[in-house]
Amino acid sequence: MAIKSVSIRIEEEMLEKIGYVADYEGRSVNSHILVLIRDCIKAFESEHGPIEGEIRPDVNVKPSRK
Repeated sequence: MAIKSVSIRIEEEMLEKIGYVADYEGRSVNSHILVLIRDCIKAFESEHGPIEGEIRPDVNVKPSRK
């Protein structure tokens, strides 16, 4: 599976806060955002059923240190 880059626009305060949360969890901001995306996909699939195909949202995401 190819790894793609995505650029987002984010307010500085929000970036600082997500950085704080990511650091608390022992992750980089990028890894933490991937965790949030994975959790969102899991919630979607639990309500609507699996998304078909070779999509693996758990790839390249470090588990929490907690």
